[in-house]
Amino acid sequence: MKPYIFITRKLPDEAVEGLRGNYEVSMWVKEEMPVPRERLLEEATKADALLTMLSDRIDEEVFNVGKNLKVVANLAVGFDNIDVPAAARRGIAVCNTPDVLTDTTADLTFALLMAAARRIVEAADLIKEDKWKSWSPLLLAGQDIHHKTIGIVGMGKIGAAVAKRATGFDMAILYHNRSRNMEVEEAIGAQYVSFDELIAESDFVVCMTPLTEQTRGMFTRDVFRKMKKTAIFVNAARGPVVDEEALYDALAEGEIAGAGLDVFDKEPISASHPLLKLKNVTAIPHIGSSSIETRMTMMKLCADNISLVLSGKEPKTIVNKDWKN
Repeated sequence: MKPYIFITRKLPDEAVEGLRGNYEVSMWVKEEMPVPRERLLEEATKADALLTMLSDRIDEEVFNVGKNLKVVANLAVGFDNIDVPAAARRGIAVCNTPDVLTDTTADLTFALLMAAARRIVEAADLIKEDKWKSWSPLLLAGQDIHHKTIGIVGMGKIGAAVAKRATGFDMAILYHNRSRNMEVEEAIGAQYVSFDELIAESDFVVCMTPLTEQTRGMFTRDVFRKMKKTAIFVNAARGPVVDEEALYDALAEGEIAGAGLDVFDKEPISASHPLLKLKNVTAIPHIGSSSIETRMTMMKLCADNISLVLSGKEPKTIVNKDWKN
């Protein structure tokens, strides 16, 4: 009997054609909706491998029923949706898709920063709603980006790629990280500062930190109050690092000038979400790595990792390096 692979979201045929010849493959076909929990658990009972999304909670319950599971390949860099220690205890490999989406996500992050600063969405809506009546000196005037100070919270590979893009705008680059990134400091002159110093001095505060117990809820009302009133806050990392009620209050009361958001605490959000009622919020639906080229590469990497593990080989990108112990 061929090993069985369940894919929790509809993927293009070309992304999984390499799996179909050697394995039995099934996938959830409702493209815009996550697989129901009941179906996930049902599939896990017979699966040798799962190809999962960030929206799928892969926890003890899944591992308890997944007696045949050997690998979980997550279509993302992050893996906070997976109980990695529980997988390691059972000898299950957890794989992710690092590196391949670094530049694509950095492109989107900087685009979001620019859109929020220059009020691009507001301007586009003005025309579409037939409200552009004449030219005026301060019509939808935004903020300059060049020669400003960008503060990056989380100087991993994506944060470093965002910093590199900031050099093209002659920006001063501050960053805060768990440890200093000497390579970035030497390559582009980024300056390591405390978190408090970064939020007080930056014109653009860009969150690129992973979601951990330490970073969850780190952007509080007190943090927003310490930012410049002209500051733009950009989050292209994880929604739960931000207290959204605090962000709403800070934006509504003018404590900061605006926000560009690709992620939210609970996703997806509806049009009734309070943050979407604010004109100084530029919001997009978690599309940081969503270019055709990058997403196809991510899918292929997941498929390759599954094939390698099911063939008894080491995967290309492993999260829990102790999975065989």
